[in-house]
Amino acid sequence: MLEEERRKREDAEKRLQDETVHRQQLVEKEVKMRAKSFSQARPMTRYLPIRKEEFDLRTHIESSGHNVDTCYQVILTEKMCKGYLVKMGGKIKSWKKRWFVFDRLRRTFSYYMDKHETKLKGVIYFQAIEEVYYDHLRSATKHISDLLPPQFRRESPNPSLTFCVKTHDRLYFMVAPSPEAMRIWMDVIVTGAEGYTQFMN
Repeated sequence: MLEEERRKREDAEKRLQDETVHRQQLVEKEVKMRAKSFSQARPMTRYLPIRKEEFDLRTHIESSGHNVDTCYQVILTEKMCKGYLVKMGGKIKSWKKRWFVFDRLRRTFSYYMDKHETKLKGVIYFQAIEEVYYDHLRSATKHISDLLPPQFRRESPNPSLTFCVKTHDRLYFMVAPSPEAMRIWMDVIVTGAEGYTQFMN
């Protein structure tokens, strides 16, 4: 009985390993690098928002070359993305760790006090999101004043992991826990950047 269970488990693990290798080969074969562009006025907005209801967010992100299974800081399903990001406050420019939920069904990008999702701190609607881009100019690293205590400085806790979400009325600065998490979050959020359409008119 135990021998049979062990054999079944080994067979299942072997099939899973074979499928993982096969998927990796498909990704390597299908992902093509684009030519480097030297003039890029608005970095991430070349991707348009995706409004189709049957759209599978996880499959889209995986087909973009991200290995979601190895990035434990991001929880990704076919309709949602969740995880911690550090966000700069709107009025008081301090940095706070928040639990973010990107929800394609509600068409919202919400943030909470923690992962229990009981205390909502803010909501960004897809219609308001115009752009998502890496903080190339290091805008979030500028101090309000060098005389203020560290908690009141605008300096990003990690400039190399800082990205921006631009809405109609505000620019959000966010810091991801790792480079791969930052790339995944940026590619996720841009699928909901419905505010981008105003530039198409």
